[in-house]
Amino acid sequence: MFERAVLVHYHEIGLKGRNRGRFERALQANLVAAIGELSTVGVERVASRLIIPVSLANAEEVLSRVAAVPGISSASLAFVTSRDPAEMEQAAILAVREAGASAKTFAIAARRSATDHVERSLEMNRRIGAAVQVATGLGVNLDAPDVLCRVEVVQGEVYTYARRVEGPGGLPVGTSGKVISLLSAGIDSPVATWRIIRRGAVAVGVHFSGRPQTDDRSEHVVAELCEVLERTGGLARLYVVPFGDLQREISLAAPPDLRILLYRRLMVRVAEAIAAEERAGALVTGESLGQVASQTLENIAAVDQAATLPVLRPLSGNDKQEIVTEARALGTFELSTQQVSDCCTLFMPRSPETHASVRQVVKGESELDLPRMVADALADITWTDFACATYRAPKRWPRSATL
Repeated sequence: MFERAVLVHYHEIGLKGRNRGRFERALQANLVAAIGELSTVGVERVASRLIIPVSLANAEEVLSRVAAVPGISSASLAFVTSRDPAEMEQAAILAVREAGASAKTFAIAARRSATDHVERSLEMNRRIGAAVQVATGLGVNLDAPDVLCRVEVVQGEVYTYARRVEGPGGLPVGTSGKVISLLSAGIDSPVATWRIIRRGAVAVGVHFSGRPQTDDRSEHVVAELCEVLERTGGLARLYVVPFGDLQREISLAAPPDLRILLYRRLMVRVAEAIAAEERAGALVTGESLGQVASQTLENIAAVDQAATLPVLRPLSGNDKQEIVTEARALGTFELSTQQVSDCCTLFMPRSPETHASVRQVVKGESELDLPRMVADALADITWTDFACATYRAPKRWPRSATL
């Protein structure tokens, strides 16, 4: 009877002042990319909201896709009506019934952003609430209702809904530049990558595989993790660097207790070489302070000395259980707990250094031909592209023709 639309609200974008329009346009474009073939109508900006007309056939899928997009505070499946009081009441009745088959109580929360609408919010609450109560027989509970039905008068139309899905919040992908994210097959790095995507960055993943010293199982797991992150619209590409032979070279030439730090310093150099091609502004890792031997303050400083770009560590203040909880919510935990052989466990020393100095690690890698090792890593690089509307591939490694 009534038209349906997904009504999108955002919060942080609304605080951007003069830059607000740019963020709104970015979010609008990301939503168009997210819903893809499900809508030919597009996304309309109306009074600090985004409106996506839908049909009942694809409404649930559109709602699901929209609710995963960074920058979204919430998404709701709304009935679209005129300002006619009878239509508003009927839409509210339908919305309450749709949202709560077993509900016993409800409340109406009406507001008007259209200043020419003469009926005040309190008056709408009373009128619409009375109509819903008569039609459904439900009780009214203004403090903790089983169903909260919202009625928003926006310009010439009214949007009524009781189903609301919380979004991830944050900023639209593409508004905070591009980062290179060091992705392992473990629990931490996908969560760290997601946190940076949620802050508006486009993430390009780099996975250091233990191949040819190990099998390629970790590469397949990381590709699956990237498919999960792809749903956010913020994961653009995954580079895979066969790193096993380079680790072996380090293990034969450097002090055993410094191996892990020298591996990581070489990873940083390779990631920065990729960042230069990608024009990325920072590196991202999944490290958490004190979680393992290489993540003490001294060792972090020793690794970072090899970097020229900022190294972002979104998980540095979180404990493992907090990270696991977030991985479960993100949908990466089960993938990350598979048993794989990767470079993280290759040629591990019995007693790794926990408080190395910069002087120690610089001396430890003095016999290594670092420029040649970086060149070798880049020569064997492969990549996979993922759907990211704002990504522009470097000329050296062009984007796949299939995307």
